[in-house]
Amino acid sequence: MRVRYGLVVAGYVLMPEHVHLLVGEPRRSTLSVALQVLKQLTSRQLKLHGEARFWQHRYYDFNLWSEEKRVEKLRYMHRNPVKRGLVQKPEQWPWSSFRHYATREVGAVEIESQWTAFQRGNQLPEHLRYSEKGG
Repeated sequence: MRVRYGLVVAGYVLMPEHVHLLVGEPRRSTLSVALQVLKQLTSRQLKLHGEARFWQHRYYDFNLWSEEKRVEKLRYMHRNPVKRGLVQKPEQWPWSSFRHYATREVGAVEIESQWTAFQRGNQLPEHLRYSEKGG
């Protein structure tokens, strides 16, 4: 999905019954189309393994316009397993981008961050950078 739609994943938390994603607007198509295709592909894979329906019909989005809001939302997402009583600390939840930000660990989903951009020898994509004015 990342390559197909030019989708950038900046954070994630997989919960037992829902998923939190912090993503940039895709370069190709719209976020709703990219998520629809993601849901279709994963649903087909799950059906092959006899799994029941996984995805909800709808998703909820929230636009971020500043670095402060990005950090706020990442913290909320990463604390979700703790709040639910699944773990005592965010770093104990293996299905999250928390350890990427805390220790630069590569997790199940590659995260687009200052660190991964540096590893590639470039900067964050323009659409993920925030100006001093928060726009």
